[in-house]
Amino acid sequence: MLRIKKNDIVMVTSGKDKGKTGKVLHVFCQESRVLVEGINKAKKHMRRTQENQQGGIVEVERPLSLSNVMYYCKNCNRPVRLGFSIAKDAAKVRVCKRCKQTL
Repeated sequence: MLRIKKNDIVMVTSGKDKGKTGKVLHVFCQESRVLVEGINKAKKHMRRTQENQQGGIVEVERPLSLSNVMYYCKNCNRPVRLGFSIAKDAAKVRVCKRCKQTL
């Protein structure tokens, strides 16, 4: 079970976008990568087609390695590590390691 999921708020810990936060759009489990909104943008040259009448240079978001992001806890206002805990109804839930609050 992955600690980071879709729609989580994460902070980038290394690379050109270090310190920026964004929402996770997609998690690529097999490659251990995440796609974060507004982070790790690259320019892609698009050819003019039937669907894309304009063509030209377009900025797209590229996936980041899962090791380069940390979950951003709203209670702590900082990036934190996540752990797992068994709830009373026998469900496995994610827990902030710093403030011990369930997510």
